[in-house]
Amino acid sequence: MDFEILYNTYYKQVFSYVMTLAKNRERAEEITQEAFTRALSKESEFRKDSGVLTWLCQIAKNFFIDENRKNSRLTEMPEDSEPASDENIEMTVADKDSSYRIHLILHELEEPYKEVFQLRVFGELSFDKIGTIFGKTENWARVTYHRAKLKIQERMDENG
Repeated sequence: MDFEILYNTYYKQVFSYVMTLAKNRERAEEITQEAFTRALSKESEFRKDSGVLTWLCQIAKNFFIDENRKNSRLTEMPEDSEPASDENIEMTVADKDSSYRIHLILHELEEPYKEVFQLRVFGELSFDKIGTIFGKTENWARVTYHRAKLKIQERMDENG
């Protein structure tokens, strides 16, 4: 595996994914760099039963989780995150008060709805790529995203 080709091919996608987790550009850059460094050192462990992007995202996610455990503190939400424009719920994110409420709801939302929604809205990933990350189909990603939006909207309506 040529590391330079790997890096150039997947950096933006892995970085976008990590941004959905870290919600901080500098931290996401550090995690992404570390993920590629670890991938280089663990190349022999790559089983090829998943895609390279899935493998890289899993390394990044594991590092992110390890760092959070080590630091035992919550990450801050960036003030200037720009959501993808898809439908009503994404437009609502632009309003800071609504954005805060949505983030509170997202914090409580169960998986995989939480992560799929974040990958789509904040990571701006396609349904195909989201499905790949989870080892599922594009249609699964679409359905899960739609259900996540419905759950968020229901909770927004409940909380006024």
